[in-house]
Amino acid sequence: MLVLLPLLMCFSGCKEEREPELVMATDATFPPYEYFKGDEIVGVDVDVVAELARRNGLGARVENMKFESVIAAVQAGKVDIAAAGITVSADREKQVNFTRPYARAQQVIIVPADSSITEAALLPGRRIGVQSGTTGDLYVAENMGEPERFANGALAVAALVAGKVDAVVLDNLPAEKHVARNAALRILPTPLTEEEYAIAVNKNRPELLAMLNKTLEEMEQDGTLARIARMHADSPSTAAATPAAEQGLWASFHTNFIKNDRWKYLANGLLVTVEISAAAALIGILLGGIIGMIRSTADQTDRLKIPDALCRLYLTVIRGTPVVVQLLIIYFVIFGSVEVNKVLVAIVAFGLNSAAYVAEIIRSGIMSVDKGQMEAGRSLGLGYGYTMRSIILPQAFKNVLPALGNEFIVLLKETSICGYIALQDLTKGGDIILSQTYDAFLPLLAVALIYLSMVVVLSHLLKKLEKYLQKNER
Repeated sequence: MLVLLPLLMCFSGCKEEREPELVMATDATFPPYEYFKGDEIVGVDVDVVAELARRNGLGARVENMKFESVIAAVQAGKVDIAAAGITVSADREKQVNFTRPYARAQQVIIVPADSSITEAALLPGRRIGVQSGTTGDLYVAENMGEPERFANGALAVAALVAGKVDAVVLDNLPAEKHVARNAALRILPTPLTEEEYAIAVNKNRPELLAMLNKTLEEMEQDGTLARIARMHADSPSTAAATPAAEQGLWASFHTNFIKNDRWKYLANGLLVTVEISAAAALIGILLGGIIGMIRSTADQTDRLKIPDALCRLYLTVIRGTPVVVQLLIIYFVIFGSVEVNKVLVAIVAFGLNSAAYVAEIIRSGIMSVDKGQMEAGRSLGLGYGYTMRSIILPQAFKNVLPALGNEFIVLLKETSICGYIALQDLTKGGDIILSQTYDAFLPLLAVALIYLSMVVVLSHLLKKLEKYLQKNER
């Protein structure tokens, strides 16, 4: 860890100079406020922030992450602002400051067109889908019972189309866009709540808040905010379309992957997944091997007590906490005040996590080798280190190769949580396609098949390596 952290600091410090810019966190699965159009994130919030930046002589940049992370990103200083259709609430005002409202919204209820649900009073006791962390989530939990929470509104609507929930509570404009693309859905006439959207700003940046408020007031007075809202409300990019489930297989394939080059979301995400997995596996092997040898040496010789105690503490902490929590702590807390490459953060987080499990695998392999072999090597005059390197470790490696292969397969799949820190990995690519087509089957099937293919190839290579290492035993 002492070697890796200075390296990470070096990478974070060695960044090229950029023009002053306003960095915005959002979750681009919330049309018309933020959504993907090809490779570009567009929407009401994006245009509002771009205009705010332009009027103040700044550039603008969008960081796409899960909705649950946008407020944390502002608090940690990873971004300047968060604009993701965020409703002002008392609880959120304790964490961040909010600008003056730039849009007004309502929480509405989406149901199947043939549903017997005609009003909100009929919802208690039903399966209600919501986007996790939204005010719709809070309202349903407080007034109607525990909802079924989804990562974004598109997933909730897809679940409604599939019959997995009876209703979805969502903001009115995104709800209208979703219903426009699904003739089998309708919105109940009476909204649940009236709300206001505002931009979240770090509490330690009052000058930024004042600048944004002044510019927002100007944009409201000259009609810019209304013009942006109308432009995206009438945008054909999310206009009515035949649900993918009602198309033929080829038409559905074309909609999900060929149209607008949506396959690129998977291709780009695959590259990120492979990059993170390969580098994290290398860290896991190197660091885990060192820890495993320290632990086994301490067990066998009763030496290295202090390093062994530190290793035990490391293993307890890493194996006792979820990897997603470790990823968020490293990104938002440890490097909260440092601008650091997110891919590098993910590599370090997954590498440190994998090292804890590799260490115990290596230690078990060393301990599985008969003690007599170490004693034989020492009796021949060989040093402890030489005996370990030349006699014990080669046998231990062969013994634990299947377990190591399993750990690398688990590591490959664990990288699917990278979306929490605004990385577009393979799983996130599938989510983006789903948010645009409302077809859960093909995007998720494609993601699953790609992961399966990588696992099959990795398992085949490990099997060939295992056979090669067993040649001298014949």
